Amino acid sequence: MTILVTGASGNTGRHVVDQLVNAGCPVRAMTRRPQAFTPRAGVDVIEGDFQRPETWPAVLGGIERVYLFPFVDVDSEPGNGFVDLAVRAGVHRFVVHSAAAAAFESDDAPDDPDISALRRHLAEERLAHRAVERAVEASGAQWTHVRPGLLAVNALAWVARIQREQMVRAPYAAAGFPWVHEADIADVAVAALLGDGHLGAAYTLTGPARVSQAEQATAIGAAVGQEIRFEELSPQQAREQWLDDGYDQQTVSWLIELLAAAVEGPELLPATDTYQRITGQPPRTFAQWALDHAADFRPSARTGAAA
Repeated sequence: MTILVTGASGNTGRHVVDQLVNAGCPVRAMTRRPQAFTPRAGVDVIEGDFQRPETWPAVLGGIERVYLFPFVDVDSEPGNGFVDLAVRAGVHRFVVHSAAAAAFESDDAPDDPDISALRRHLAEERLAHRAVERAVEASGAQWTHVRPGLLAVNALAWVARIQREQMVRAPYAAAGFPWVHEADIADVAVAALLGDGHLGAAYTLTGPARVSQAEQATAIGAAVGQEIRFEELSPQQAREQWLDDGYDQQTVSWLIELLAAAVEGPELLPATDTYQRITGQPPRTFAQWALDHAADFRPSARTGAAA
């Protein structure tokens, strides 16, 4: 049984590939960047793209199960076509890498001019990921949805400044979330790919506890062996900095609103016990994530980006 891993060169996809190989499963690794994938025994690396249907037949031939990384950043119709073709080619199980927002109950519409930037972003996330989930549910194949919350790898956005200045500059130092390690996502995805006890389930996945931005900086400093200072910006200072860094106005607005809400409002996404229930182990902490990524933050490392 060969399992297809889409998004195989990404942060989570690499872990899924590694764990499947370690379990003795043949893997086909679909990526838009085959050159970024380190060759290894048991892995057939193949170029594939949700926007290029001509690549799909070679990707899907002989595949029975699929780890489906989201195609929500592109037009949903090609992605839905991929699901349909996969089932016709013989795929009978999908594990969908979705998002916690897919489980949020809300009537917000992204085109509503009266809602905040954060509510608009969450509406877009919810609708986009639910569209993928529904396409898989309607395909007739077995399915499991893995819905991670905020990803620990988002901290890689701090790499360049930490390397240059040993500093993090952001608003709302006390804003925190139960950041989820990408390896935890992979553990749950692999359990659903290989086992039969997760069919028809939708799992919201988080880290073990809320960790503030200031605490993240401290954990990264401990991992790299040097002090990382946290300089708290005002919301306006953060807006100016992030716009200068190349972020668009809408993204900057919802990011600031998200951090403000984490300090001033009810908890957007409390920590779940999903990982422990499925694996029997406690979820990895942010401190463990920092140790796993310490090399990324040292000056000799290349600047990283979350994915």
